[in-house]
Amino acid sequence: MLGRLLGNASQSLLKRVSHIMKPKVIFVLGGPGAGKGTQCSKIVEAYNYTHLSAGDLLRAERGREGSEFGQLIDNYIKEGKIVPVEITISLLRQSMVETMTKDQTKSYFLIDGFPRNEDNLQGWNRVMDGKADVKFVLFFDCSNEVCIDRCLERGKSSGRTDDNRESLEKRIQTYLNSTRPIIEQYQKHGKVRTIDASRSVDEVFADVKAILDKEA
Repeated sequence: MLGRLLGNASQSLLKRVSHIMKPKVIFVLGGPGAGKGTQCSKIVEAYNYTHLSAGDLLRAERGREGSEFGQLIDNYIKEGKIVPVEITISLLRQSMVETMTKDQTKSYFLIDGFPRNEDNLQGWNRVMDGKADVKFVLFFDCSNEVCIDRCLERGKSSGRTDDNRESLEKRIQTYLNSTRPIIEQYQKHGKVRTIDASRSVDEVFADVKAILDKEA
């Protein structure tokens, strides 16, 4: 089933990608509730970047009428597990191609919440090698308790079924076991920019701006 997702439609995407500028990617990583989405929104306001949230793309596909992957994605998210890489990369690629086809000045992408594990990273390297330029990882570092408290507060109004303590504890463990090792891999290559995300939104964004103005 997953293979069909990367069939004829993806071959068409590959041909289209080859005719437009190579996207420049900044991976945005951090625990659930670290403020990735909030900071990405502020970056989009200040810079000519496009924010792609892997989680938002998956949730949109999960709720899209007629999606053959909706129930599968729903089951993974409710269990706090990581959705198969084939689905996530397909959605990311499609969004980048559509954005750059519409506006060729939109060549910088913030990819929020990806890669989350070794399978994600290997899938990205396999599929996107030579097709995207990963500039660095923007890592929002925040304690587990602060992350959980923020998500529980967000859950009062977000309507997200995974903003509850049981799901959050699973997501935190998944993050520690699977995503932190990916951040450490990029760190070894000098491609991680770490920000203390426990502070106020404006304080965090001041550091974000300093990094982007210098490096991106």
